Amino acid sequence: MENTLDDVRRLVDELKACRQVLTALGDETRLHLLGIMLQNTCSGSRVIDIAAQTNLSRPTVSRHLRVLKDAGIVKSRREGTCIYYYLDPEAEQVNALITLFCDIREFMKQVPDRSGDEE
Repeated sequence: MENTLDDVRRLVDELKACRQVLTALGDETRLHLLGIMLQNTCSGSRVIDIAAQTNLSRPTVSRHLRVLKDAGIVKSRREGTCIYYYLDPEAEQVNALITLFCDIREFMKQVPDRSGDEE
């Protein structure tokens, strides 16, 4: 079985659909913030608490959390005057990434070996 032009187009469409989350995850600071959030409670953390675990200012943390939220990885909830940020356990964008990389893996299985190694 060979990859078709439709397969290529489908993968390109999947990549485009995942562009925002890939961009969000492509930043070292945002990856660091996700790591901090993974270590914190599942109920969420305030920006000030996350900032205290970094060398970043509250506005900088807020800006990065907004990017992660816009990308569909992080959610927030308000309790009184406090906003708590937490990882979205049902993030559709994360599921889209999983699908994308599984599809890429299957696509690559059909690509001829171009390494130059003869067996």
